[in-house]
Amino acid sequence: MSAILSADDLNDFISPGVACIKPVETLPQKETASENPYEVTKEDKVLAENLPPAQISLTDCLACSGCVTSAEAVLISMQSHAEVLNTLDAYTEVPLSRNQNRPSVGAWDTNDSQSRIFVASISPQVRASLAATYGITGQEATYMVDQFLSGPHGLRSGGKHGSGFTWVVDTNIMREAVQVLTTDEVIESLKSNDPSTSSSDPLPKKPVLSSACPGWICYAEKTHPFILPHLSRLKSPQALTGTFLKTVLSKTLNVPVSRIWHLAVMPCFDKKLEASREELTDVSWNITKGQSSSESSAPVRDVDCVITTRELLTLASSRGISLPSLPLQPLPCAFSPRLPDETLDAFLFSKHCLSKQTIETGTSGGYLHHVLLTFQAKNPGSEIVTQRGRNADVVEYTLVSSKGETLMKAARYYGFRNIQNLVRKLKPARVSRLPGAKTAAASGSGNRRQPMSRNAASFGSGTDYAYIEVMACPGGCTNGGGQIRIEDAREASSNSQAVTPADTANASSKPSPHEQRSWLAHVDEAYYSAESDTETEAYMPRSLSISKNETRVHGALRYWSDLMGISLSKMVYTTYREVESDVGKSQKEPNDTKRVVELAGKIGGGW
Repeated sequence: MSAILSADDLNDFISPGVACIKPVETLPQKETASENPYEVTKEDKVLAENLPPAQISLTDCLACSGCVTSAEAVLISMQSHAEVLNTLDAYTEVPLSRNQNRPSVGAWDTNDSQSRIFVASISPQVRASLAATYGITGQEATYMVDQFLSGPHGLRSGGKHGSGFTWVVDTNIMREAVQVLTTDEVIESLKSNDPSTSSSDPLPKKPVLSSACPGWICYAEKTHPFILPHLSRLKSPQALTGTFLKTVLSKTLNVPVSRIWHLAVMPCFDKKLEASREELTDVSWNITKGQSSSESSAPVRDVDCVITTRELLTLASSRGISLPSLPLQPLPCAFSPRLPDETLDAFLFSKHCLSKQTIETGTSGGYLHHVLLTFQAKNPGSEIVTQRGRNADVVEYTLVSSKGETLMKAARYYGFRNIQNLVRKLKPARVSRLPGAKTAAASGSGNRRQPMSRNAASFGSGTDYAYIEVMACPGGCTNGGGQIRIEDAREASSNSQAVTPADTANASSKPSPHEQRSWLAHVDEAYYSAESDTETEAYMPRSLSISKNETRVHGALRYWSDLMGISLSKMVYTTYREVESDVGKSQKEPNDTKRVVELAGKIGGGW
């Protein structure tokens, strides 16, 4: 969502200054009765009508300009720091016994509904925002989060039961798995476009569009259904981490999935809506539930709750905990158990990650960069040529062979203004109704010539690309709407003696555009430098080649699938659906808000 959005200003009304991509349809004006049909009515005689405020339903919200309906506000309000505290106080932790630091559960009481295993996942953008705010390294930000969620001086130091999170994992590992699987998907998609090959598996059409950004997915589902066949089928790192944790812990500890509570800390409000998706529950992968004819068991979300970086600060403040005062060092072994399965523990907490967080990879995960590197490795001597578009958020990449031949093209589109241009390029051609007329190209990519900059003039039509990385936020995920704002950083820096570019003489003044750009650049710097801050003896810098790294990831994923007895496709893929508008339609069914409340209130964490 937009950076202007906060949980305190969610409503159904559009202010005049907020531009909505899909405005409410305009109704015809009411005809005014006139005594004399030949009389001309003057303006001063026309009575002003008090029109009701414009409303947008759940199916019309695009999450693009801070425009959120009350039904989505319900979903967001149900996933907040207050929900985290209430859950920790409502349930005790499942007692785990440790054998050589590997946890296990003894005799499990199936009737016990008052215990939970608490797990959390943290995105690298969140750690970058914390590092920039408190003037610490990325590694110290990791220690800060671990100490707060799992350590004795964090959440465990208070609350009704002293509950905390048993495992806190980094989504970077699942991000790397998504990168490898994305490359496989692009290769398969290119083969499926070859008439000489055939595949029964429904693959995304060329160009394959990234699907890790829920704001982008929301936009595509609600406004441009022709985009859906191009979307990558892969889950986002947040969703895949949730599936991984719930399947593995449920299997190895013999604990019902409903007793595992997963919190995700993300830079984006839209991640709350993603976690509430019907497709991202155990129904998609739980074989037992799928075969059962009983409907008494409600779906269990892979991610139970999502909070943003700012809400993490609020969570600490609500418990009276000062994050900078926590020990910036690794947790004691008693508070950092290993996973019950040794192979998957080595994979999830691996330090041998090949992917890097650099300017070349971008601030949103580096999916495009990994695809390019993989194709480059398969074509020795090839070179990646970069061409910038109208702005820094539009970049085209061309893989050129040693002979100067174009091997593949890819692109990056960040921000909704640029996304709209991309959608116009991908829009199917219009078929003219005139007899004998030729097919007319879609608007925006047809015969109408639009002014283009010199750099963008040679950009492809959209269908030339093999893969496109699409993100809703300008600047990428480090600029997510839930990240710590410059105002929050000023207050935090004054309390923790941290010195950042956001420090000014008057901390209460409204930041200027220059100060905001400087702050975002500071967060990006913390994001890119995160890996250089890690301990050299614990990290393995580029010691794995592309092929060896793919072998490592594929091996771990196959092991996971074999352990669970579930096909890998059921656990890593998801689906998308067209969402039709309710504008102008009679509301015969209960309104969206009431329906969402009813669905979200089901037992067992059903959505």
